[in-house]
Amino acid sequence: MKRIAVLTSGGDAPGMNAAIRSVVRRGISKGWEVFGVRHGYEGLIGGAIYNLGNRDVGGILQVGGTILGSARCLEFETEAGRVKAIRQLSQLGIEALVVIGGNGSQSGANALYQMGFPVVGVASTIDNDLVGSDVTIGVDTALNIALEAIDRLKVTASSHQRAFLLEVMGRKCGYLALMSGIAGGAEAIVIPEFETKPEDVAETISQAYARGKPHALIVVAEGATHNAEGLMKYFQEHSQRLGFGVRATILGHVQRGGTPSAYDRLLATRLGAGAVDFLAGGGKGHLIGMIKSQVTATPYEEIVGLPKQLDPALLDLADSLAR
Repeated sequence: MKRIAVLTSGGDAPGMNAAIRSVVRRGISKGWEVFGVRHGYEGLIGGAIYNLGNRDVGGILQVGGTILGSARCLEFETEAGRVKAIRQLSQLGIEALVVIGGNGSQSGANALYQMGFPVVGVASTIDNDLVGSDVTIGVDTALNIALEAIDRLKVTASSHQRAFLLEVMGRKCGYLALMSGIAGGAEAIVIPEFETKPEDVAETISQAYARGKPHALIVVAEGATHNAEGLMKYFQEHSQRLGFGVRATILGHVQRGGTPSAYDRLLATRLGAGAVDFLAGGGKGHLIGMIKSQVTATPYEEIVGLPKQLDPALLDLADSLAR
């Protein structure tokens, strides 16, 4: 192995830059040349590939987002597009590719691997919906941003004795909503994995007031059947009958832009180095993640396209604590 490349794809996550830095410096320490690919798979097809040295990745450990950039690429979903991508890598003598990203990114990486090109993935998504890693790069930072919002909203909610709704990211996975809701003491948590009817949420809030609570907080994932928009429509239509109103806050992409926490920097550093070490040992076609506090390689066929299950006991725990 003499030359490898690294790219970031999909939604950006705090800690991606730490992973890039780790891949580059670990690779150089082995005597390899390391190349960066700008704008994900789009840049791979277009040949936006450049050499990265130790100094090129200096000062990025604490920076959110990704210095390599990310973009959607419909062409890469075609075999012809992937052939172009492999041709670009081959022309530069690049022998392997490290892909830092989530579900869609790793599906693309697996497609390249199935065509014969050596690829290793690094688990990175704030949704934590990627099988093959207990926790992924960006999750800790995103959780802390959500938790700070919850703490701030509860101050105002208590002052005015109001109910507040906070929508966090998570199109198909409610991990962020569930964990931030538990950590923030939410009265109700609404996630995609378990459907919750608006009337059930309203009943939960009514019971909270009946128990003498000075406020109520609902945390909902954006991908829930009844997300912030749906719940607010219900509360507005039934406000007189319910006897209370609800104010909504949607965090959106604020969660992606945070300065990576110490945990995310360490996780990204370990996983990035783990990807390089795995390649050095002749490995390919695996996702590098963290399982039981150990850097672990899981074959792509065991993770691509598979949903990551949430423990229903955690939702039960949240319900029992919201008293």
